[in-house]
This record gives sequence, C-alpha cells and structure tokens, in this order.
Amino acid sequence: MKTSKILILFAHPLFEKSMVNKALVFKIPQLEGITFHDLYEAYPEFDIDVKKEQALLESHDIIIWHHPLYWYSCPPLLKQWIDMVLEYNWAYGTQGNALKGKKIFQVITTGGAQKNYCDTGKDRYTIPELLEPFNQTAKVCKMEYLPPFVVHGTHQMDEKEANQFGQTYSDLLKHLQANDIDLNEVNTHFYLNDWFHFKLKNHG
Repeated sequence: MKTSKILILFAHPLFEKSMVNKALVFKIPQLEGITFHDLYEAYPEFDIDVKKEQALLESHDIIIWHHPLYWYSCPPLLKQWIDMVLEYNWAYGTQGNALKGKKIFQVITTGGAQKNYCDTGKDRYTIPELLEPFNQTAKVCKMEYLPPFVVHGTHQMDEKEANQFGQTYSDLLKHLQANDIDLNEVNTHFYLNDWFHFKLKNHG
C-alpha cells in the first residue's frame, strides 16, 4: 500500500522557550517518509535555498506549515519562505504545476483561548478566517488546503496537557501517512483535531 510522504516546515523563532511546541515536535514520529524541517535552524540568516526547498516540496505529498500564530499570521521567516519559494511558473501561473494536487495544512499554537476567536470574542475572527490568506495561497498553487490543527491556550497549559496534544499530533501524522484523506469529510470539520477525534470515535 502506498504511503504519503509528509514534510513539516517548522518555523518558531523562540522554539527553546515554547513548552507546547516542544511537546508537539518531540512527538513527531521518527518514521521514513516524515521529514521535519526546522526553518530557523536551517536559515538563521534568512538566506533561503530556494531550489533545495522546491526539491523538498516536490518529493512530498502532504505539506505542513507548523508555527505559532504571530499577530494573526506566521513568523517572518515562514513569510519569506512563502514569498521566495513559491515562484511564478513553478508553484503557480500557467506553467506552475509543481504543487498541483498536494495537500497542505497548518499546525498552529496560540496563547489565547478558543473562545476568543469568534465574532464576539476579543480577537473578533475565527482561526480559519485569520488563515484565509494561507488558504488562498494554497489554492493559487493548485493545492488542497485542509483545516488547521490548532492548540489554544498555550500560556495556561501544563506539561501533561501539552503532551496529550503532542500524542494526538503524532497519531494524526501516522494516520495521514498511512491513509487516504476524504476531503469532503475533512472539510466538514472546523479543525483537523475535530476531524481526527471524530475518526477515532466512529471508526476506531
């Protein structure tokens, strides 16, 4: 059975200070076909190797942008990565089909509670609404954009709960590697977390 190759593009400028992201990253399965790529470790001077990054993308089926939510967007290195790597007539444009059909989603951590992210909350918008520019970027590149995997309330979280999210992330990656994704089913859920819990509850 064919398995999917997963590329995790991790961007956190203060990774060493993030208990929750450590819990997520340390639980990433050490399996062939799952590639963890720490952008801040690879490019501390922001000197992105565009051709290397494009080759990585071409050799994987599922792409993950894993980052904290910084001012309702991503950290600056990931934004630069998007600006430089997703080139015209490679990622998009009439000749730009290198990423066509690949699946992509975001793994997001936020200090704020989930209740804050709605039209009546202090952050006013839902996470998917705030991530719409990333969704549109994926669409322009002819990719399939999935709902995000989101960890809220990181500032109040204890180590036990962080590790539980880490285990869920690990199990999700294993599932995505080994199974086809029903896009219609996935897209009925607000977060990828919700979809995965639904799968586990209903299908074991």
